[in-house]
Amino acid sequence: MTALHARLLLVEDDDSMRRALQLALERRGFEVTCCSNGLDALRALKHTPPDLALLDLTIPGIDGLAVLQKARTQGVSTPILVLTARGAVGDRIQGLNAGADDYLAKPFDLDELEARIRALLRRAKGDGEVTHQCGRLRLERDSGAFYLGDEVLELTPREHALLKALIARPGHAVAKERLFRLVFPMEANVQFEAIEVVAYRLRKKLAGSGVSLVTLRGLGYLLRAETGEQP
Repeated sequence: MTALHARLLLVEDDDSMRRALQLALERRGFEVTCCSNGLDALRALKHTPPDLALLDLTIPGIDGLAVLQKARTQGVSTPILVLTARGAVGDRIQGLNAGADDYLAKPFDLDELEARIRALLRRAKGDGEVTHQCGRLRLERDSGAFYLGDEVLELTPREHALLKALIARPGHAVAKERLFRLVFPMEANVQFEAIEVVAYRLRKKLAGSGVSLVTLRGLGYLLRAETGEQP
């Protein structure tokens, strides 16, 4: 499926935002249909399903989370990318657990939005896959979400950045200096020891999962599955 033949449903109640996004996406080759409330969105998803839906959470009628839950309950399998100003970790987890395939907080870069749309369209064709895995812990390539078994792992942005760097090479040490640059980009006022605080919090979240964050003095950190957990 090429962008020129991909049909998108844009659900956004802010008129200026909706018009701007529709124009930008059409310029990038997508066919875009719009609606501005949850009831119309749910009807469109059920009766004229697009190839992918872009869904704002704060919409009139029924909100985006209710649209997600009802659509999935009713068997709608359309990939849904949530676009919202609710950028907190808990909101992202709630959206993913309600049935969203991906989540992008406003404001966002149009190039990133296009990349995520294309990734979801590829996955809908059967091209999606797990990027990296360590024991029961996995990082999904398209959504960017971490899972422990079937449950989404709730992480702060800094914990996510640290874990993403470590799971790329499970069993191999990653230097603290490199991790610091990845976790605290462009933050000149942050002390180097702050990476240890992020690692400590992440280690607690992984406790009992069969996956350990190991400190190697003088080398950095590594991610390791307990014996029998590594796939």
